[in-house]
Amino acid sequence: MKLCIPSMGQNGIGDTVGQHFGKVPYYAVCDTETREVSVIANTSEHNGGTGLPPEIMAKEGVDIMLCGGLGVKAVAMFEQYGIDVFVGATGTIQDAIAAWEECKLSKATRDNSCSGHGHDHGHGHDHGNCQ
Repeated sequence: MKLCIPSMGQNGIGDTVGQHFGKVPYYAVCDTETREVSVIANTSEHNGGTGLPPEIMAKEGVDIMLCGGLGVKAVAMFEQYGIDVFVGATGTIQDAIAAWEECKLSKATRDNSCSGHGHDHGHGHDHGNCQ
């Protein structure tokens, strides 16, 4: 299974989770079976490229996106590509992966997505769908 986490750097597991997932410079992709982490550039239209982050993640074979929060349109796009999204990720990429493995992140839905850019992430946890 492949996890993707928006990253502020290109060094991998120790980098900081980017809190504006569409505009981060990089994405860290972790293979949960091999524990290998690769870093890809955000080439989406948000950064002057083409396409949208969910399209990039689908091409990379990502199964799950871990992020701080995201809007309702992004939740719908990830759903369209069959990618589950969990919100509440903070700290380092390693911290985000550990939080997901420990079921400490909330599964994103259209009901708990961010409607603005204030990103209040006091959402409840949905432990029934953590993996």
